[in-house]
Amino acid sequence: MNFVENKGKKNKIFVAPLDWGLGHASRCIPLIKALQHQNIEVVIGSTEKIAQLLQTEFPETTIIPLKSYGVKYTKQSRFFMLFMMLQLPKILFSVWKENQQIKKIVVDYQIDAIISDNRLGCFHKKIPSVFITHQLQIITGLKWLDFLALKINYFFINKFNECWVPDFEGKNNIAGRLSHPNILPDVPVKYLGLLSRFTFSELTNRIPLTLLVSGPEPQRSIFETLLVQQTEALQLPVLLIRGLPDNDQPLKTSNNNLVQYNHINATELSVILQQSEMIIARSGYSTVMDLMALQKKAILIPTPGQTEQEYLAKKLYEEQLFFTVSQREFNLAEHVKASTLFQFRNEKFSTSLNEVIAEWKDSIC
Repeated sequence: MNFVENKGKKNKIFVAPLDWGLGHASRCIPLIKALQHQNIEVVIGSTEKIAQLLQTEFPETTIIPLKSYGVKYTKQSRFFMLFMMLQLPKILFSVWKENQQIKKIVVDYQIDAIISDNRLGCFHKKIPSVFITHQLQIITGLKWLDFLALKINYFFINKFNECWVPDFEGKNNIAGRLSHPNILPDVPVKYLGLLSRFTFSELTNRIPLTLLVSGPEPQRSIFETLLVQQTEALQLPVLLIRGLPDNDQPLKTSNNNLVQYNHINATELSVILQQSEMIIARSGYSTVMDLMALQKKAILIPTPGQTEQEYLAKKLYEEQLFFTVSQREFNLAEHVKASTLFQFRNEKFSTSLNEVIAEWKDSIC
């Protein structure tokens, strides 16, 4: 498989992140920058939900509308996996429609290759297609269902030419069983190391506590409400970032110690996080990688029912990389105090993104 030969024309890559929260889009930011650094023209495929975030970071880049898979989440965490399984037929139909749209996009925009971050239908048989995921093994809590999920996951991954995993190869990794299952896909798997939009720099802690709200609804709003209510018992300044790039309506509160933003661009957010003494966030994988890149202390609260986040939070707590508590047991004042006694293990992490992209570009040119 080769790029289309056309002297004087940049190679054109179509990058498409999933829209389940902002995580997939945010970790595509360093990917897109690395592609552009290789003198590659990038075209982004995105739902309206995350288009504003990507347009802010790449104002000169073309964004093509893609439809959401329309997945809905339940408020009852114990029914989360069942609720997801019941939506599988709808998801599969959306994936098929997405692939039909991709065929047209490739022709209309003269796309030379595709990089899809967890969008299962964003591949094309006639041009190089890469699938990005940290979750090769989907953990459900049931062994037989884990096996079935693996088979379904690999059915789609094997339609791509390569699979890139934002994690480290070998035992010293971030995602454990998620990214290092016993069986790998049939296509070549390459590990990218840490994939974050942030770069570490030494800044003085000026913000006592920053709260990052993220993820799909309704749990995003439930988490936000919980945090806002509990900030009233704290006698210190708190900054809350709501994770809503498409929402300009501020949340009204009577707490004078609480400052809120709907969304902050990557450059400003990097400074804020590095100036934060403690951070509270979901244990979403992209958030975890961002915190690791900045070498920040954090309390992780997994989204109830999301077995991936629950597994990841438990693993990182046992490795003393982050303090962790469940949403059901969470008490802001109590656990902020408890986290000050936790022995955080500070470790520097690297990335091999640029090397992988350079090698990939050379192999398909």
